[in-house]
Amino acid sequence: MEFDIADASLAELGKQRIEWAGACMDVLSLIGNRFEAERPLDGLKIAACLHVTTETANLCINLVKGGAEVTLCASNPLSTQDDVAASLVNDYAIPTFAIKGESPDQYYRHIDALLDQHPTITMDDGCDLVSRLHSLRENQVKDVIAGTEETTTGVIRLKAMQQEGALKYPIVAVNDANTKHLFDNRYGTGQSTLDGIIRATNVLLAGTTVVVAGYGYCGKGVAMRSSGMGAQVIVCEVDPLRALEAKMDGYRVEPMAEAARKGDIFITVTGDKGVIRQEHFMAMKDGAMLANAGHFDVEIDLDVLEKLAQGRSRKVRPMVDEFTIGSDSDGGRNNTKRILVIAQGRLVNLSAAEGHPAAVMDMSFANQALAVEWAWRNANSLSPQVYPVPADIDTEIAALKLKAMGVAIDTLTDEQQNYLSSWQSGT
Repeated sequence: MEFDIADASLAELGKQRIEWAGACMDVLSLIGNRFEAERPLDGLKIAACLHVTTETANLCINLVKGGAEVTLCASNPLSTQDDVAASLVNDYAIPTFAIKGESPDQYYRHIDALLDQHPTITMDDGCDLVSRLHSLRENQVKDVIAGTEETTTGVIRLKAMQQEGALKYPIVAVNDANTKHLFDNRYGTGQSTLDGIIRATNVLLAGTTVVVAGYGYCGKGVAMRSSGMGAQVIVCEVDPLRALEAKMDGYRVEPMAEAARKGDIFITVTGDKGVIRQEHFMAMKDGAMLANAGHFDVEIDLDVLEKLAQGRSRKVRPMVDEFTIGSDSDGGRNNTKRILVIAQGRLVNLSAAEGHPAAVMDMSFANQALAVEWAWRNANSLSPQVYPVPADIDTEIAALKLKAMGVAIDTLTDEQQNYLSSWQSGT
C-alpha cells in the first residue's frame, strides 16, 4: 500500500481520537451499519480530497464498510491531523497522502497520487481534485462516474465549470444540502473559527470589535458566536439582501474601508480574493488581528502585506505572524503599526484548531455517504452537471439526527394532510 504521512508512530493517538469522534457521529454510524450489511458501494474506487481529520476518517471507514476502495489526500496544506493520517494507514489500511504543513508541490503530488489510482468517484472539498483531473488528466475523466463536493468554494467553481461547458461528469453539491449548510456552515464554522483564533492568540473576545467579511451561512455563524462572546460585530457585505439581513439581525453593516479603522479582529469568510487589501491594512489599528475562515488563502492579500512590511515580519506565536508596516522616522514620531496574521491566512479553524465538532460533521458526512450511494445507483441517468442532494436524503438525515439526539416531533393527522393537499377549503 502506497502512502505519504508525517509520522507513523502517531497512529495509536490517532486511533483514540478517531474513535472519540465516531462516538459523536450517530447518523454516519447507522449508515455505516447498513452499508456493511448491504455492500452498496462494491466496485467503487473513491478518490477523496478532504480535510484529513477525525471526522473524515470516520467517513472513509464507513465508505469502506460499504465496499468502496478509498484513497485520501488533504484538501488544504495546513488542515491535516498527522496522528489521524497515521492511524488511517496503520489501523484501517486506507492509503493516505497528507502531511500538515506540506508544500504546494507536495500538495499537488498527493492529489496526483489519488488520480494515479484511476478512481470512479471523486469526493472533493474545494474542487482542486476535480480541477486537476479536468485540466491535466483529461484522459481519465471518461472513467469517472460521478463526484461530490463538500464546500461553498468548490460548488462555486463547479458551477463556473458547468456554465462554460467544461464539467465532464455529474457532481452532487453536498454543501447545498439543508442538513449541511444550515448546520455545518453556521454552527460548525461559527464555533470552530473562534476556537482556532482563541487557540492561536489566547485573545479575549469580550469587548473587542470583530469585523466579519461575508454574511453567508458561515459568516452568520461567526457573527453570532462572536456576539455571543461579548464582541461588537461589524459585517461587511457586497450583497444587498445579505447586508440587510445582517442589519436586521442587529449588527453594524459598513464597507471594509470604514470597518478597517475600527476592527480589532478581522475574519474573512467570503470565498473571494482580495477582501482585505492594501488600503485596509493602512487604515487598521496597531495590533489588528486577521484570520481567514474561507477555503483558500486568497481573501487576505498577504503578498501586499509582506511588501508593506519590507522584511519586518516575525513569528510571535506558533500560529501568528506579525508584520510591521509604516515609518518610524517621521519627525521623530513612531508611525509604525503591527498587523497580526493568524495561520498564514489559511483556513483558521483547521489550521489552528481541530475543525468542526464531530456532532455537526455527522450530518455533513452522512450526506457525503448517501450522495455517493445515490450517484452510483443513478449514474446512467445523470448528465455532466451540478446536482442538489435529493430532498429525501436531506429529510432522512434530519430525522436520524433528531432520533440520535432523543428529540421527538409531531406528525400530521390525516385531516391535516388532506387540508394541506386540497384547495377547496377556505375561510
